[in-house]
Parts: sequence; structure tokens; C-alpha cells
Amino acid sequence: MVNGPPHFTESTVLPRESGKNCKVYTFSKDGTLFAWNNGEKVNILNVTNKGLLHSFDVPKAVCLEFSPNNTVLATWQPYTTSKDGTAGVPNLQLYDVKTGTCLKSFIQKKMQNWCPSWSDDEIICARNVNNEVHFFENNNFNTIANKLHLQKVNDFNLSPGSQPYKVAVYVPGSKGAPSFVRLYQYPNFAGPQAALANKSFFKADKVTMLWNKKATAVLVIASTDVDKTGASYYGEQTLHYIATNGESAVVQLPKNGPIYDVVWNSGSTEFCAVYGFMPAKATVFNLKCDPVFDFGTGPRNAAFYSPHGHILVLAGFGNLRGQMEVWDVKNYKLISKPVASDSTYFAWCPDGEHILTATCAPRLRVNNGYKIWHYTGSLLHKYDVPSNGELWQVSWQPFLDGVFPAKTIMYQAVPSEVPSEEPKVATAYRPPALRNKPVTNSKLHEDEPPQNMKPHPGSDKPLSKTALKNQRKHEAKKAAKQEARSDSASTPVIPQSVPRNTITQSVSGDPEVDKKIKNLKKKLKAIEQLKEQAASGKQLEKNQLEKIQKETALLRELEDLELGI
Repeated sequence: MVNGPPHFTESTVLPRESGKNCKVYTFSKDGTLFAWNNGEKVNILNVTNKGLLHSFDVPKAVCLEFSPNNTVLATWQPYTTSKDGTAGVPNLQLYDVKTGTCLKSFIQKKMQNWCPSWSDDEIICARNVNNEVHFFENNNFNTIANKLHLQKVNDFNLSPGSQPYKVAVYVPGSKGAPSFVRLYQYPNFAGPQAALANKSFFKADKVTMLWNKKATAVLVIASTDVDKTGASYYGEQTLHYIATNGESAVVQLPKNGPIYDVVWNSGSTEFCAVYGFMPAKATVFNLKCDPVFDFGTGPRNAAFYSPHGHILVLAGFGNLRGQMEVWDVKNYKLISKPVASDSTYFAWCPDGEHILTATCAPRLRVNNGYKIWHYTGSLLHKYDVPSNGELWQVSWQPFLDGVFPAKTIMYQAVPSEVPSEEPKVATAYRPPALRNKPVTNSKLHEDEPPQNMKPHPGSDKPLSKTALKNQRKHEAKKAAKQEARSDSASTPVIPQSVPRNTITQSVSGDPEVDKKIKNLKKKLKAIEQLKEQAASGKQLEKNQLEKIQKETALLRELEDLELGI
């Protein structure tokens, strides 16, 4: 355990555990308790007074989690069955933190969603068991207080905050029926009318459900494993918005491609989505699912709001170079652009000022280590794991909301004694024939600049494609009527200096007639090309000869339409 900024010295709270069998650790939600598995026992330490509270004999535990009010410690170890086929022993244990006794043991085969979900006040606790969601009250795990039974409940998500408790459930589609997500208020689960909101959709093999902090709405990322159009390796994703008042919508993303990340602002009024084929777009949307600000395109696949919600970091980690963009959300101004190469992990410090990036195993087994940054771009501390070692887990000590007040945003980089490393940029390969010639700055993609999407006072909301099309039609009809009323000649006068084909005005004023004229000209042009081919000695097909025969009729039709003007 290491002291945080500005010292970064080893903390005396936890004596260094030097054994090579440490598997996992976790902090409690308020940061006052710390639990870890050293390969022999799971220990709980009081961070405040440095006292060891309990040790539990679960050496194989690979997952640990405290309940929100530090009442229960949940441990999970891989489920095993004996060779003779008899059922295995329960592998999910719930321990009372105060007394150290085991409250309950369950069989939990899958590691995914292994931990029970508690409400923030611990009044209710929920688990997904055999397509049902079981609810327990006041940490009494011997009696099931309520059940939410739907056919094949695949996943659920309990809302944050206090009463009334809400739960989002996902049921995958089968045999042509769509998948759906429903929102319920606990404990009203009876009948189809009990749901607060319902959203059904096709194209979903799995979903991610994200509640906002105020528990008024859920964002659902629906994903398929395979993209049948062949456009993406990552399957297809769609983003849906569902509010507890029954409203729902599909969030229209302006660029095609995968949805990499979606995050709520802590204010619960806006969310940011990172999406689209690389270079990816990032956009902030409001609760009407209208774009508020577009960050343009760039090498990014993740977004992280600061705990106070006033700063947003857009980053490109994993298979990208690790470039971060730190934005002031209120003014939509770029603060800094630090680069954390090879990062696999990112976390905001609860103070809303410092950032932790790390390269961890097993995602990457070389160059493991972590870095502490200030959001203004300064690298404050760096730790590299020795070449024969690996870094498996790193995190900040949590604190409850409100412990650290929000500070005014700075744009000037804070001083640092650690030299910031400029990443080595590999020069692009140039074939021998081009090596002595000047470099042309050609790009595969033109980067789109950031732009404010809020309609300015007095200006109308940007129109959709359909609305624009209808507006043009309406204007064309209006113009045609006015022309008919006027006594002047209806033939438009074209200035000599402007070529005919640059006139975007319609020929007739009626969009339907214009369309027919355009199609006829297209057909006549095709006939001209066929005649040229025949003249050059090419043998034409029967249907092509028939097309040529229709030329006279098409010319007459075109003449009639143009005279009809």
C-alpha cells in the first residue's frame, strides 16, 4: 500500500505482503476496510487504526467484495465438482464483518455477476438464480423475501441510491421473439402492467445496462456477437435509452461502427458515447437523446467522467497508443493531451484531480507498472515493475462522495519533478523511390473537429434528412405556383458565365417531373453509349438492341415533359 499524492511513500497501514500467492484485494466503498487473499487466508484490515479484524479460511478465493455499509464480505472461488459426479460444495460465502461468522453459503457456478447486489442502504440484496431474481431483506439470507420471475432472466441491475428501489432486467429473445429490458419498482413485480418501462429490440446476444446516479434512466448497449453485414469483427451494437417514467428511445449515433464506451455524468443529465469505426467519434447527449457537444474524431475507445462530473477524459487504450484528451465539460475546452502508452487500466482519484493509469497482466505481461498524473497533463509519479515481475491489480483507496470538494479547473500544467516521456513515434515506411522526395501529408481519414451541437438562441434545431427533403419539396411547389401566377415568361434566365449543369434550381418546379426528366436523360445517355459500342464492332445482347429501339419513344416523352413546363 502506497501513500497518495504528493508523497508516494510506502504506507505503514499494511505490512508488505511478500508472498507470491496473493490473489486479490478490495477496499470497502468508504475506504475504511481493506481485504486481501494471501494464498492461505482472506484477511480484513481496518485502514483507520491498522488493526486486523478477521481472517477467513478460503485460500482459493479469487473475488472479494464488501457490501455498501461494510456489514458483509462476499468471497467467491471457482466451482468444482468431484470426480464421481456428486454436486460440489457452495463456493460463494457471505461473512459478517462484525462477528466474523459465515452468514450464508451459495452455489454460484459462473464468475460473471458472481456478487449479490445490495441497495445503497443494504435494505435489499438480490441474486440471479436459475432465470429468477431472488431478493433478500436486511441481510437475512435464510428467507427469500421476494422473487422476480420472468422467462429466462439473463441479467439484472439494481438502481443506485435509496428508496424507492428499482431494478432493470434483461430477457434475451428466442424463436423470433425480440429481447427486452424492463424496469420495475421493488416489490411490484406482478403482471405485465407492473413494469415502469419496457423496451424490446432485435439484434441482441448480450446487453450492458447502466443506471444514472439519480436512478431516473437506464442506458442499454445491446450487442450481437456477429455482424451479419460483415462490416465489423466486433458484432453490431445499438444504444437505447429507457426512463423510469416510461419514455424510451434509440440513441441515433451519426457514425456507423462499434460502440466502445458509454458513461453517465454524475449529474445524471448527460451521457457521453464513444462510437464508430476508427477514428472514433465521441458525443455528449442530453436526456432527450439530442447531441449537445461533438468532440469530433480521434484515436479513442473509452470515456471517464471525473467524480465531480466537471472533467471528461477521452482515451485510446488497449490496441491504441494511449492518447488521452482531458476536457473541461462546462466550457467544452481542451485542458491537456497526455499520452499513457500501453495502458490497460484507468481510474480517477476520488479528489477529482489525479488520474491513475496502469499496464497490468494478464492483458500485457511486459512493461508492467503504473503512473499517477495530474489532469493538467503532468506526470507526478511512475512505478515500473521489475522485469521478472507482473502487476495484476492497482486501485485508489475509495472515499464517499462529498469528502473532497470540487475545485476550480486549471489549464496551466502543475509542476512535476518526473520528466514526462515523449512516446517514440515510429516513422512511416517509405519505398526507396520516394525517399529523396518531399513528404506529402496524406491521411487515410480527415479528422473531424469538435463542434457545439446546442442550437444557438434564435436559431432552429438542426433538421433531419427527411425534414430537409420535405422542406425542399414544399419550397419547390411554392415556387411553381408563384411562377404560374406571374405573367412573365416561365423559362429561367441563365447567366452566360455559369455552366448549365451547375444550376441547382429545379427545371420545372415540380420535383416529380424533374425526377422523370432526369431518369429519361439517364436512359438516353445509356443508349448513346450502346450505339458507340455497336459502332466500334462490339456484338450487343438482345436486350441491349431492344433498348436502342426505344430511343425515339424516349425522346418524344422527354420533349412532351419539357414542353409541359
